[in-house]
Amino acid sequence: MDVQSAFSAGMSGFRRASEGITEATVNINREAGNQQRMRNQDAEMRADADDQQQVKSTTPSQTDSLVQMTQNKLQAEANIKSVQTADEMMGTLIDLKV
Repeated sequence: MDVQSAFSAGMSGFRRASEGITEATVNINREAGNQQRMRNQDAEMRADADDQQQVKSTTPSQTDSLVQMTQNKLQAEANIKSVQTADEMMGTLIDLKV
């Protein structure tokens, strides 16, 4: 196996995971802003149990984003280990040839 391709694959996977974490963070922040706006509107109009139920119905989207963020974190960690292993292999190959 080519050590350089393992290194490249690990870095590519890390970039994708990083982008996924960024996307999940943006989604969480967007949902938090939406919930705050809904709370503010509800407080202006009326504060009864129906309004509270409506606010709670938006939380699954945040949960999905948190799950996505956790998955991307694990992918990033796995890809970092791939890069570290490729780096160690390259060091071992250089030590053997010298």
